[in-house]
Amino acid sequence: MMKNRGSGKISTKWVPIFCISFFFIGMLFTNRLWEPPESGSKLISSHQQNEELKVICEDCGTKKKNKDDTNVMEEVQKTHDAIKSLDKSVSMLQMELAASRSSKELVHPRESSKTSTQTGKPKKKVFVVIGINTAFSSRRRRDSVRGSWMPQGEKLQKLEKEKGVVIRFTIGHSATSNSILDRAIDAEEAQHHDFLRLEHIEGYHELSAKTKIYFSTAVAKWDADFYVKVDDDVHVNLGVLASTLAHYRSKPRIYIGCMKSGPVLAQKNVKYHEPEFWKFGEDGNKYFRHATGQIYAISKDLATYISINQPILHKFANEDVSLGSWFIGLDVEHIDDRNMCCGTPPDCEWKAQAGNVCVASFDWSCSGICQSVEKLKFVHEKCGEGDDGIWGVKTN
Repeated sequence: MMKNRGSGKISTKWVPIFCISFFFIGMLFTNRLWEPPESGSKLISSHQQNEELKVICEDCGTKKKNKDDTNVMEEVQKTHDAIKSLDKSVSMLQMELAASRSSKELVHPRESSKTSTQTGKPKKKVFVVIGINTAFSSRRRRDSVRGSWMPQGEKLQKLEKEKGVVIRFTIGHSATSNSILDRAIDAEEAQHHDFLRLEHIEGYHELSAKTKIYFSTAVAKWDADFYVKVDDDVHVNLGVLASTLAHYRSKPRIYIGCMKSGPVLAQKNVKYHEPEFWKFGEDGNKYFRHATGQIYAISKDLATYISINQPILHKFANEDVSLGSWFIGLDVEHIDDRNMCCGTPPDCEWKAQAGNVCVASFDWSCSGICQSVEKLKFVHEKCGEGDDGIWGVKTN
């Protein structure tokens, strides 16, 4: 029994051998399965590099995308500007076409034979048309204008031909056909050849309508850069006026004058009463900005706009207010030029001596030159630019 138990024991001489064997086996397995710490660091470093590359690539992509977006926006802006320019050109062509179509209706029948011979021919190109608003009873005023700042006879024709400056007295007709008033104007026209007859019944309370018809008739007859309206009791220096207008020749939709914003007069039986005062809000409100009616100028596109839309343009009681209202809502540049509303001597005289010659002079208290028949020549002597003023201005 003891013998069998002893035979199952391992001999002590094998113990060292087994120990050495197990040691080497352990080393073998440890080398194959265990990775050194350095390998883990390399793995983490590689991962970080990949992430950094990814961020860099994303950043490059973002920059490229931003650059592409900028280029797209620039192209969109260029396209937008081109469309606006094209739209402006198309609008101008449409206005000119409409004005041309309506020209036959706007010219007075007495000139229809002349117009018919010009059918298909372009209108005469000029620099400015100056319409002097006048009335049947203003013969002496007209003569005072002719004797001061307005050239006569051959000089008037030369001014139109060489400088493109057209000057005409604008007047309509009496309520009675072929009345003595109309015949008097016909005789005066035969003598001076300086009238533009309008299809309009004369009357003080019809000045807004007369203004529309004047611009429409002038647009139908002349292709001008500017159209001016001036009263027959205002002094004008033609050279300074032409220089002022030439400064704005390259700009569209120009409205030049002495801009004001007077009170809306709701009281009846007062001068400049506004029957439609309620349209301007509460009592005491003022009108919108507009040029005073003694003299103002508008560019061709605005005159053409009036010509096309005259049947639907509203007329207020005061002509200058009406004109200003027609441009509300339009992209119009208002030029406030105080040289167009100088006072009579000594005001305009002092300015002329200082080298700042006025475009126009009148008395605010009289809405024109007080007693202009007697005083206009005096104003011309004191405040005039000289007879050669207009001839030194480049208008062509």
